[in-house]
Amino acid sequence: MVLKMNDYIITSDNMADLPESYIRENKLQTMSLTYMLDGGIYSEDNPLPYKEFYAKMRAGSMPTTSQVNPEEAKIKLQEFLKINKNIIHIAFSSGLSGTYNSVSIAAREIMEEQPDCKITVIDSLCASMGEGLFVHKALELQKAGKSYEEVVEWLETHKKNVVHIFTVDDLFHLYRGGRVSRTAAVLGTMINLKPILHVDDEGHLFPVAKVRGRKKSLTALVDAMEKQIGSWRDKYDVVFISHGDCESDAEYVKKQIEERLGLHNFLINPIGPTIGAHAGPGTVALFYMGDVR
Repeated sequence: MVLKMNDYIITSDNMADLPESYIRENKLQTMSLTYMLDGGIYSEDNPLPYKEFYAKMRAGSMPTTSQVNPEEAKIKLQEFLKINKNIIHIAFSSGLSGTYNSVSIAAREIMEEQPDCKITVIDSLCASMGEGLFVHKALELQKAGKSYEEVVEWLETHKKNVVHIFTVDDLFHLYRGGRVSRTAAVLGTMINLKPILHVDDEGHLFPVAKVRGRKKSLTALVDAMEKQIGSWRDKYDVVFISHGDCESDAEYVKKQIEERLGLHNFLINPIGPTIGAHAGPGTVALFYMGDVR
């Protein structure tokens, strides 16, 4: 049986870093990864304002994060099933978290217990607003009347076309996450070296270049977009930009894209604390559809 647009819902998690207004408008259901900071435990249900979160990080606080376990995932999926018994769940990259695996385990258990429901868990291979862009594409397909099966097929076919390119302002957050050595962090900081990173085809963070100076690193994001957008420029919908409490830098990237590529539809939002715990204040990330990552 082919499931039409009203016969299923699309769900995701808070790692997509979508604005609350977008989530409300699209009635998007999400599950939440948690983080710990200064003795407190925070989640979607118990949020810490992002500016307060980043202020604490700048002052030296070191947050830690926790993935969704199978039991938590099962509880959330059962809540979603009260809305609709057919679910397409778009999960945070398996290359960065075990959450996809947890949700997959929970989905299989539920479908064994409730054979009348259908849950497809998609490994987005995406993070932050890259995952958000992937979710946005799914929702737009649903609004266009695409069936459950058509949306799943599109997502599986095009997940590696969601390009992530970003830069960080403080190398020590990458050092804490094991992305660079302590020596590289110290030396890079001394000479004002800024890494350019992306999310590869396996959903892992991977450094692709180094430039000296903040403005050059922001410009490098747009340089990469010019090279990678390819045939998707003719199918352009929207560009997503996220930032670690540095909105002016996100706006600088937006302006460059407008001037150099002639694109004018953007969604800009702060990087949520669960991603921000690893990337740190001052991160700027650019997300768009491209021929290759």
